[in-house]
Amino acid sequence: MKFEKVNLVRVFYAGGSNRILMGRLAVKNHKIFFEYDREFLKQGLELSPFKLKLQPGVISTNDFLYEGLFGIFNDSLPDGWGRLLLDRKLMNLGYNPGGFSPLDRLCFVGKHGMGALQFEPENPDGKSFSPKDLDKIADEIKKFQDEDDDRYIDDLLRLGGSSAGARPKILIRNREDDWIVKFRSSIDPSDISSIEYAYHLMAVKAKVDVPNAKLFPSRKTIGFFGVKRFDREKGKPIHMHSMSGLLHADHRIPSLDYETIMKATLFLTRDVRECKKQFRAAVFNVLSHNRDDHSKNFSFLMDKKGKWIVSPSYDLTFSSGPGGEHSTMVMGEGKNPGLQHLLKLAEIADIKKDEACEIIDETIAAVSEWDCFAEESKVGRTSSKLIKSAIQSGLRHF
Repeated sequence: MKFEKVNLVRVFYAGGSNRILMGRLAVKNHKIFFEYDREFLKQGLELSPFKLKLQPGVISTNDFLYEGLFGIFNDSLPDGWGRLLLDRKLMNLGYNPGGFSPLDRLCFVGKHGMGALQFEPENPDGKSFSPKDLDKIADEIKKFQDEDDDRYIDDLLRLGGSSAGARPKILIRNREDDWIVKFRSSIDPSDISSIEYAYHLMAVKAKVDVPNAKLFPSRKTIGFFGVKRFDREKGKPIHMHSMSGLLHADHRIPSLDYETIMKATLFLTRDVRECKKQFRAAVFNVLSHNRDDHSKNFSFLMDKKGKWIVSPSYDLTFSSGPGGEHSTMVMGEGKNPGLQHLLKLAEIADIKKDEACEIIDETIAAVSEWDCFAEESKVGRTSSKLIKSAIQSGLRHF
């Protein structure tokens, strides 16, 4: 693999009937600039209406949260696991990862990132492959993490290095559909896949909008948790924008309140039904003790006509959050959000009190069945007991 540093990157939008040039990114004197293509401006598609409005001319951001990159493009970059792999590969080749700009990394992503944006020039090695033996991949991940074994970096990069998130994962095609399959990290409990699948079943019971999910078979464990990609439809990309990228809200630290998320949802979708979806997800996170609800775990999808909807909820699992608090506060409360906080949140989006109470009651009923979901998913006794205790503790505020 050879890396060529770049100063100019063409950005394409592939979410419509045809792939079209969106614009160009350039770096000069360590500052990143962007210019929309004139023909794209005529489309009238606001791909990032808060931070990158449609306008002619060269523009830049004074926000250096993403090294000077606009949030919409940062959404395409790998972080956590994917960035670790790429940095290790660069070091093995004698490069200093710190000397590579965000544009260099976008070229590695090419057309294989999340959502509908594609970048050229493209590194030909930045691609995903069809699945092979998942147990073998799990072994390679373990050796890479536990033994600092670099022999498998190329394999792991090809299988999913452009995906985001801290957990090891790969992108695969299973028949006609695209899937993300997750693996255990070195700090995860041994039954992490079972826990996440149990949370998926619980979210379905709570009527949360979630993508299809399943446990991919394994000879050694109960399986590997996989989720169907909702930024793809029959292989066609769909534009996806995270709350982090949309608002330039740092996902690595607590930076949002659900009030902000609700207001952004109302502004973007102009549909109270989408706000109800967002509210139901918030209620589930509170009642299921999922406190890893940071800004990158909320996203929106935009169709080719420019209509926005809330994406299905993802990364739903047990988490105690930073300092035991939610990454995203609920009307100013992060430690022990209760009924009054959720009802105030509902008011922000003009959700009637009786509808909000119905959603809360349905979610309470679902999380109260944790034992059933844990047993079906074969969650370990220790994990199951810990999660049950946390859920019951939270229910005392309702």
